[in-house]
Amino acid sequence: VQLQASGGGLVQGGGSLRLSCLASGRALNNLIMGWFRQAPGKEREFVASISGYDGSISYADSVKGRFIISRDNADDTLYLQMDSLLPEDTAVYLCAAKRGRMQSRYLSEYDFQGQGTQVTVSS
Repeated sequence: VQLQASGGGLVQGGGSLRLSCLASGRALNNLIMGWFRQAPGKEREFVASISGYDGSISYADSVKGRFIISRDNADDTLYLQMDSLLPEDTAVYLCAAKRGRMQSRYLSEYDFQGQGTQVTVSS
């Protein structure tokens, strides 16, 4: 599976962005899909994940209530709607895919990951 994230950019605090992750090479259904981010000087962190089996969703506490993860299996696309953005959301965001039924917050447990897209939130 090849994954390509897009949709990043520069936005003022309080603004919104919608990230997309287009998959090629394999259908997304029956895969766990996740978003991760890495800010300068910080470790990579989990943002959100969604199951291809039952649609269950998991969010990091830092984005709960502000971000929404969704997927369109027909178009093999994963989305991340980001609202009420904060300067601390500034990071490179990447998408990843995992086989199996167990969701995970650890990127090392994902089988595929794509290149990221930069999100910069100004104060």
